[in-house]
Amino acid sequence: MPKSNDLSKSLVTLDQGSTLIAVIEMSQSNWLVGAMVPGLGRDPRKKLPADEAALFGLLQRWRGEAEKAGAGITRIAVAYEAGRDGFWLARWLRARSVEAYVIHPTSVAVSREHRRAKTDRLDLALLKRAFLGWLRGEEKHCTMAAIPSLAEEDAKRPNRERETLVGESTRLVNRMKGALARLGVRGFNPKLKKAPARLASLRTPEGVPLPANTLAELRRDMERLALVKQQIKAIEAARLARLQEAPDERTHAMVRLLGRVVGIGIETADTLVHEVLSRDLRDRRAVARYAGLTGAPDESGKRRREKGLARAGNARVRRIMVQLAWRFLLFQKDSALVQWYRARTEATGKSRKTFIVALARKLLIALWRLVTSGDTPEGLVLRPVA
Repeated sequence: MPKSNDLSKSLVTLDQGSTLIAVIEMSQSNWLVGAMVPGLGRDPRKKLPADEAALFGLLQRWRGEAEKAGAGITRIAVAYEAGRDGFWLARWLRARSVEAYVIHPTSVAVSREHRRAKTDRLDLALLKRAFLGWLRGEEKHCTMAAIPSLAEEDAKRPNRERETLVGESTRLVNRMKGALARLGVRGFNPKLKKAPARLASLRTPEGVPLPANTLAELRRDMERLALVKQQIKAIEAARLARLQEAPDERTHAMVRLLGRVVGIGIETADTLVHEVLSRDLRDRRAVARYAGLTGAPDESGKRRREKGLARAGNARVRRIMVQLAWRFLLFQKDSALVQWYRARTEATGKSRKTFIVALARKLLIALWRLVTSGDTPEGLVLRPVA
């Protein structure tokens, strides 16, 4: 899960005497809730069904117990690890005046023992220590994910669905080609419109028609492929309709601006905007780190080496940017970024693949500046405004 901006700077002061701190260890069926409640001589722990109303009732009950003990609760802070349930619970709690945070699981330090005890109770205690340290403003205890709104989450779904459908289309085509290759049939393209009609006329090298079961399987796969293509077209048409209906909306304006860059299509522009460019990232380092395009140095004593990409950010953005960097070498030959790339690879003689990652990082930062502040990279070719 990608990292958010550092939120701990606004939480350097923590009044534990008036703050109810709770953490949740979540599973599909049950939630284990642990808390630090002022005024109580114990740290309560309770297992609940996976129900937000029961959780809110438990927090209010602990708040009442603290007030009976003479502690005035002015703040309730709740945290849980990012996972299958996403961010809906954090939004639900915030709507009820409860501070809610989502912890990056990989940011919490754990024991490096090969075999260590791992239970919900032990994980809860670990999360509680990390969350308490973060609330105090202490560094490196854990990091929090930026909680998106429901609209921001929903805006990512079309691109991700289309990516899944394109993968399904490729899988079906390869499956059909493999089935035909086992019978010795080559040169048949299942993606053509007339492919279903040509199936019956196909012959094996022995001169016999395709076996009945194989023929039926291929027809079913072609029906699935046609449905997948239809759904991809529907997603693309809906995206264009949204851009035309509200062209001045912030994210739509970003997509339209990126779409003017020669070498970037609407699909790539839409994905980049909703995955990274529309986020409130602090600076260029945060942009590169979010995409996992920063290095992973390994230094200890005299050893100094670079282990390559950290791969800690959004893998989808990282993959798109590496592909886009290769495309820029073809479509933006006169841009300053491409000239920098060619000069470095020719001068040092190093691998083009090594420097393409550096180009992808610089390109992502340049596109971020283009859509946020309007700074056009030197030599960048734009299409005329439609």
